[in-house]
Amino acid sequence: MSHVSDGTLARMASIFTRIIRGEIPCHTLYENDLVISFLDVNPLSPGHALVVPKQEMPELHMLSPASAAALGAALPLVARAILNATGATAYNILQNNGALAHQEVMHVHFHIIPKYADGRGLGITWKPCPIDHASAAELSTRVKQDLRA
Repeated sequence: MSHVSDGTLARMASIFTRIIRGEIPCHTLYENDLVISFLDVNPLSPGHALVVPKQEMPELHMLSPASAAALGAALPLVARAILNATGATAYNILQNNGALAHQEVMHVHFHIIPKYADGRGLGITWKPCPIDHASAAELSTRVKQDLRA
């Protein structure tokens, strides 16, 4: 937070908003009125890129339908171009929502992370457990009710 001239606290713009405004340089890959994509400055592998809505919202479910649709359209375009440019044949898409989910920049963003045969790219530990069908049925009902509202 920063203080503005009247003494109130103003939320500081995210690093991504500062990139969008041109205050911080980046290696832009793609841009339109609603979305920007650029190379990550601390990549997990060559071609690691971010796709970011220009609407500054902390979590995906908070985005406008237009921003969400623009992200959905940009992701395959950028992923295809990264694969073509790097020669990678596989990639991960990563998007975190909230600090508990390992989100560090509180501005929605998707990572496109090329995966290479030598192991460069995203490493994942997946710990699945069997579903509880009774709990799943109850949860499914609650989610569907919310979607109808």
